[in-house]
Amino acid sequence: MKKKWLKVKNILGKNKFKIFSVLTFLFIVVIVANGVYAASDPTLVTKLNSALKKIQGYLVKIATPAAGVAIASGVLIRKLSFGNEEKMVIGKKIIINAILGYAIIISIDLIIKFVDSVL
Repeated sequence: MKKKWLKVKNILGKNKFKIFSVLTFLFIVVIVANGVYAASDPTLVTKLNSALKKIQGYLVKIATPAAGVAIASGVLIRKLSFGNEEKMVIGKKIIINAILGYAIIISIDLIIKFVDSVL
């Protein structure tokens, strides 16, 4: 049972890293596009910025209910654990991961707004 759980945990950990890597790459693309192409081709920068803002908007719209469901399920797992320490730890991890994931997506919005105001 533990071996199967470790395999699932390793797969989820790799996927979280891939998602974080993609979001970081998109953020770097916005910064580079604003810095490099701003003088030569502003239409490209505007198109890229508008596309990334739409993607970020969709992420926030999807992440808000997903975080709510994850937090609710973590609370239910903790409440229905009936003192089982392993289930309480799992519920706590679900709640913490949901909050951290949502905070990352919200912080991306703040970073994009900051980059737009600076550049």
